[in-house]
Amino acid sequence: MEFTGERVVPGKVEPDLLNEHVSRYLFASPLVAGRSALDVGCGTGNLAAEVARRESNRAVTGADLSESYLAFARARHGTLNAHFQHCDAAELPFASGKFGASLAQLVLTFVPDPNKVVAQMARVTRRGGVVAAAVWDFCGGLVYQRLFWDTAAAIDPSAGPARDRLFAHPLSQPDALGALWTAEGLAEIAVGSLTMRMDFRSFADYWEPLLGGQGPVGVYVTGLPAGQRDRLRAAVRDAYLAGRPDGPRSLAATAWAVRGIIP
Repeated sequence: MEFTGERVVPGKVEPDLLNEHVSRYLFASPLVAGRSALDVGCGTGNLAAEVARRESNRAVTGADLSESYLAFARARHGTLNAHFQHCDAAELPFASGKFGASLAQLVLTFVPDPNKVVAQMARVTRRGGVVAAAVWDFCGGLVYQRLFWDTAAAIDPSAGPARDRLFAHPLSQPDALGALWTAEGLAEIAVGSLTMRMDFRSFADYWEPLLGGQGPVGVYVTGLPAGQRDRLRAAVRDAYLAGRPDGPRSLAATAWAVRGIIP
């Protein structure tokens, strides 16, 4: 199943990018109409908010370990039918079968035990409900990170292993999500890719969000000495420009997605 979405607004970066596309993928099934939903690893709450907006009477719970993310989510989305709760994705504190649907966006490649998380998502989803997830196709489908990491690895030996750990993650491979959903006993499994555009106004629009220290790229960049960071910035800028004047660039971004039904 292939989704090609609208271009996102300039400079928008994860975790907001897939909100509309994942919610479409999740709620393509009529089985979840009107049912409650759980967003595991909700971060800033934007996906939970998108799900809540689709049906005003749908109760949506966002769960995350980060209190700062949860505070932001509550402040930004508190007027919607969404509730945000602190908890561990591997030990969800909800009754079995509580939700009509559960989903995890860009989360499973960053948790210690994705099998345990998916097992918990399946446990708290009632019979006939949907369990869905999406993860970045780091190696083959995420151009803005590929541009960064390949450039960094060419000038810094320590960047290569960091890139390889990220790009070689088992769940970033085409068949991995389907195998995980099958192992958890889900039925009517559908696996596909979600592709959209990531638009940047300029190199600064591309580079400056990396200085926030979030995610593997941010951690790597902010951990460099100032001189080495300047050298990296110059090399990545050359790769971004690719012989053209500075200005807008539109880079493809693809995620693997899976959806299954609790039998």
